[in-house]
Parts: sequence; C-alpha cells; structure tokens
Amino acid sequence: MFWILLALVSSQITFFFSLTSGKTGPTVSQSYLFVLFSDVLALPIFKQEDSSLPQENETKHPPFQYVMCAATSPAVKLYDETLTYLNQGQSYEIRMLDNRKAGDIPEINGKLVKSIIRVVFHDRRLQYTEHQQLEGWKWNRPGDRLLDLDIPMSVGVIDIKTNPSQLNAVEFLWDPTKCTSAFIQVHCISTEFTPRKHGGEKGVPFRIQVDTFKQTENGEYTDHLHSASCQIKVFKPKGADRKQKTDREKMEKRTAHEKEKYQPSYDTTVLTECSPWPDTPTTFVNNSPTPAPTFTSAQHNTYSVPDSNSSSPNHQGDGTSQGSGDQLHPSATIQETQQWLLKHRFSTYTRLFSNFSGADLLKLTREDLVQICGPADGIRLYNALKSRSVRPRLTIYVCQEPLRSIQLERQDAGNGDSSNGAIYVYHAIYLEEMAASEVTRKLALAFNIPLHQINQVYRQGPTGIHILVSDQMVQNFQDESCFLFTTIKGTVSFLTV
Repeated sequence: MFWILLALVSSQITFFFSLTSGKTGPTVSQSYLFVLFSDVLALPIFKQEDSSLPQENETKHPPFQYVMCAATSPAVKLYDETLTYLNQGQSYEIRMLDNRKAGDIPEINGKLVKSIIRVVFHDRRLQYTEHQQLEGWKWNRPGDRLLDLDIPMSVGVIDIKTNPSQLNAVEFLWDPTKCTSAFIQVHCISTEFTPRKHGGEKGVPFRIQVDTFKQTENGEYTDHLHSASCQIKVFKPKGADRKQKTDREKMEKRTAHEKEKYQPSYDTTVLTECSPWPDTPTTFVNNSPTPAPTFTSAQHNTYSVPDSNSSSPNHQGDGTSQGSGDQLHPSATIQETQQWLLKHRFSTYTRLFSNFSGADLLKLTREDLVQICGPADGIRLYNALKSRSVRPRLTIYVCQEPLRSIQLERQDAGNGDSSNGAIYVYHAIYLEEMAASEVTRKLALAFNIPLHQINQVYRQGPTGIHILVSDQMVQNFQDESCFLFTTIKGTVSFLTV
C-alpha cells in the first residue's frame, strides 16, 4: 500500500508541474499539490515516524550571543556568510550577551566564565599552516601582536591575559549577568598573507572567533560552553570605510531584481555558532604556554643531525649513497615519523603532522606539501621523503687495480700480449665540491681507506709522470671520466687513466 501511494503521489507531481511550467506565482494546481502532500503526510504511517522524532531539538538555543559593532558588507550573496570590513588598529566593540533561558546552565549562576577571542584564518589552506604563517608575521613585525584588547574602553572584563606565544589571541573573565563589552584591535591586514604581493591582489579573509568556558571542579576554565565566529577582512586605516562605500555604490547601481540576490547591510555583525577552536582548552590554562608534543622535549639531546661536511671515513652519510636510516618507511609509527621530521630539520611542522604515520606522510603529493608547508619547505620535504640527494657537480668512475694485476700487465706488455683476462668493477664517485680534498675524502670512503693514511693523490700523465691532483685539475676533469686507482707503499696513491 505504501509503495502504491508513493507512485500515485509522484505521478501527481509530474502532472501538476507540467501544467505550471512557464508561469510565475502560486497556481491552483500548486495549491492542490500542497493539499495532496498534506493529506499524504497526515496518514498514520507518516504520523508514526514523525512522532518518534525528538521535538525539543527542532531549534537550538545558544547560551550566549556575541555582537560586533561593525557593519556588514552589502555585496554578499543572500545565502553566503556575512563579511565585515575592519580598519587596522581601530577598536571595535564586541558585546558579550547572556542569551540563556530560565533554568539553562544553572551552574554558572553567580559565577564568572572565561572567553578567548582570537583572529584566525578563514581559508582551510592557511589554517593548516597557521603556525608558520604567524611565525613569519612575527619575524617581520617584531614586538607587535595580531590581536589586542583595548582595556580602557572595555567594560566588565576581568583578569585579562595575553600569551607571548599566542599573538592572535586574548582571554578574560566576565560575569554573564552584567553588561560586558570587549573592544578589540586587529593589527594584521589581509594582504600581508597573500602569496604574491604585486599590488592590487585581494587580501585573505580572517575570522573573529569567541570561545567561552566555565570553571571545572579543579578551578580551571576548560569546560566548553559556546563558540561563535564571523568572517572579516582587515584593511589599512580608513581602507575599510572606503571598501564599504564602494560596495554600497555598486549595489545602488544594480536593478531591483539583482538586489534581491544580496543581503542587506546591517549596522552590527552577529557572530554565528561554530565548533570550538581545536586547542582552546590548553592554550591559556594558568597563563602557561601551549603544551608541546611529548616528543619535542628531547629533540636537543636525543637526536643528532650528521654533519654533511665531515671527512671521517666512518661517516656513512658522505658516501656514494645515503644510508637506509635516513629514509622514512611506510611502516613508521607516528612517533618515528616525528623523530624523522626532527632529524631532517622539519621541527616547525611536527605539530602540524602530529597524527601522521610514515604511510600518511608518504601519500602526500608534491602539490599537497607545497600547499601545506609553502613552496620552499614543501619542495624540501618532498625531496627528503623521496630520498632525493643533491645533484653532484661532477661524477667520476674509479676502479681499484690490484698490485698483482699491474705486474701481470707489465709482463704481458713485454711479451706483446695486452690481455690478462682481468675484470674491473668501477665505483661511482659523486663530487659535490670541485676540490682535491673532496676527491681524497670520497676515495677513502669508497675503498675503506683511512683518510689519514693518504698522503698525496697523483694522476699519471704522459710518459708515466706523476702529476699532483690539485683543485684546478679537478675543475678540468671531464664528467663521467674513468680512472684506475692503485696504492703503493709509503702511503702514496696514484690515479691512472
């Protein structure tokens, strides 16, 4: 019976929409269709399903409301999020309003709550690299903060705290039953975080987010109550006023039909509910800095980075190939991945990849890493993950010739026979520096010769003369040249073509 009824309803829908195509406004057939749906939904089978739904969750009533005294832009589409323009360094009031119904959250009656106001990135791409972006801003603007609280103008705020490691956030306590207003100042502008700065580019949007907590039994304000945020763009002084005026003039030139697609401009901006910021419960507890991951506490005394300029024969990192220990394996655990990042000088990204295993990190493409870490570190991390070594400036092939083979060759040469059946296996020597010392060091590594036992390196020239290998000679080596390498007593080494 149920399926037959649905089929009947769908046929009625098709019929009535075909009658009303090309017309505007409600028609008799549309009214009849509405009545038909009402009759169908009134059947017992639909009433039974509808009665099982909890009616108290139809509308959620937020306990607090935050209103920023700044006008919204009129150039925002009807169903898009509001956008508010702010001037750099100007104080803007955020009214902290108690929106509870009678009996809601009675445990905070007569008590203070804590709110954290922060300015964050709106774009998800920049949220992934927020720490690096803010560190770059801090480097260019030493001593400045992204967000400040105008204390003289603020009303009802208590115990204001700012953390030196959190330049984009400020916290305070307030009483929900009293009039409270926090005046904020945003000191960063949207164009400071654009990838290319050639003039005329659009600035990145920010978000003003407020997270409110109540006090727990141990006295810490970590029990989340409510969060809300709004989208903003920050301009240089007076720039927000000019942008608002420009948007208003553009809207005035549009037709009445086009204006219906846009939101009206409101004098104030109401922050809409959102999820709490991920690290809010631990950012400002007892004014302590943000807790770092457990693995970072030993990064200065546990993990050591090999010296790439070491000339020790036991230093395997300077051989012809990298050790397998330098490569991140797909089976690496989260902790091993963190250790690998620290060892390869990616400590600033350990928090960003705190939940990544080796397989997770290796699945990221070059474009993903560039988008997350930026062009410079993204390419460097990609090359490190793929174990790409530095392109050598010169490559030579060297074979160690046994002393007996030399004697046989001399005997064969005296007998007129130049072939002794010896098979030579060459080693590839990759030179990062065009210097004689680099040749000596790489030969010692390739053939397991103690470096201090090599006195000089010569090249056999015309008529068998021995020519000292100098930096200038190495610079004139042809790429992929082949050499025979032999040693004689007296710790003197020869290179012969």
